Amino acid sequence: MNSQPESNYALAAASDVVEIPAPELPYQPPAPQHYRPRIGLIGCGGISASHLDAYRNAGWDVAALCNRTRAKAGQRRREFFPAAEVYSDYRELLGRPDIDVVDIALHPAERGAVIADALRARKHVLSQKPLADDLGTARELATLARAQGVKLAVNQNGRWAPYLSYARHAVAAGLLGEIQTVQIRINWDHTWCVGTPFEEVRHLILFDFGIHWFDFVAQAFSGCAARRVLASVAQAAGQAMKPPMLAQATVEFEAGQASLVFDGHSRFGPEETILVTGTHGTLRTRGKVVENDWVELHTVNGVCYPKLSGRWFNDGFRGAMGELLCAIEEDREPAHSATNNLRTLALVLAACRSADTGQPQIPEV
Repeated sequence: MNSQPESNYALAAASDVVEIPAPELPYQPPAPQHYRPRIGLIGCGGISASHLDAYRNAGWDVAALCNRTRAKAGQRRREFFPAAEVYSDYRELLGRPDIDVVDIALHPAERGAVIADALRARKHVLSQKPLADDLGTARELATLARAQGVKLAVNQNGRWAPYLSYARHAVAAGLLGEIQTVQIRINWDHTWCVGTPFEEVRHLILFDFGIHWFDFVAQAFSGCAARRVLASVAQAAGQAMKPPMLAQATVEFEAGQASLVFDGHSRFGPEETILVTGTHGTLRTRGKVVENDWVELHTVNGVCYPKLSGRWFNDGFRGAMGELLCAIEEDREPAHSATNNLRTLALVLAACRSADTGQPQIPEV
C-alpha cells in the first residue's frame, strides 16, 4: 500500500504564494537612435492605416505611397503624410534613390515579385506576413536579400504586442526555464472578411490569422526542433463564409508541446488566452483578442503582474518597422528576418498540409 499522505493527491494551489515586483523586460517597440531613412509604402489597403499611423507617431518619414488604384494612395497621403508622393506603379517608387526602406503590404499572390524587385533595387524591405505561400520562395527571397546586401524582414507585428512581447522576453530571459507547453485559445468574430480578398484564402484562420501565434510558439521553443504538426479545420454552425472558420493544431517538439485552438466565428464573449509552462515558472495572459494587457507570471520567488502600456494596434507595427531600422543602423540581422521567419512559416505550412490530408506532417527544415 502507498504510504504517502492522501493530501499529496489534492489538486489544490499553494496558499502561501507571495506577490513580487514584476521583472523589467524590454517589451516595448524598439527605435533607432539616429537612422532616419525615407520610407516608401507599397499597398494602401485597409491594414496600411495601422502601418502609417504607427510610423507617423514614431516620427518616421514616409516619403512615397503606392497603390494600383492611385486614389487609395492619395487618400492615405491626406490622412497621414501630406508631403508624400503618390504612385500607381511601384517601379517608379523603387526607382527613387532617396528611398532606403520599403514596406510592402500586398496580398501573397503579388507580393513575392514586388519584394524581389525591391531587393534588386537595393532597398531594405519589410514584407507583410506570411512572407510566401511556400518555403522555397521564402528561401529564395532570403538568399536574394543577402546577395544584394540589404535587409529583408517579415511584419510579424504580434511580436511587439505588449503582452506577447513581454511573454517572449520572459521566455528568452530564462524566467520560465525550459519550456514545456504553450497553450493558445482564441474565439472572436472574423467574419469582417466577407467579400474581401481574404475570403479567398483557403486557410484563412491557420495561414493568415494564426501565423502570429505560430510565430509565438516558434519563438517560445527556439532551439527545440519541431517533430510534427497535426491540424484540422471545420465549418462553424451557420457559417456563410467560404474558408473554414474553426481550426486547431498541435505541434510536437523534441521536448514539449504546443496547442492552438481558433474559433473565428464566435460572436459573443471574444477572448484570447495563452498559457506557457516551463521547468522554472508559468506565465498566463488573458483578455480581449489582440488587446490584452493582463499578464501573470509565477516563479519559485512568487507571482507578479506586470503593468503593461500600449496596444498591438499600433505598437506592433511600430515594433516591426523599428526593429528593421535598428538592424540597418547597427548593421545586423533583424530579429524578424526572412531567415528567422522560415521556422514560423514551416510550422504554418505543415499545419495547412495536415488539415488538408488529415495526417500529421513533419515541418520542412
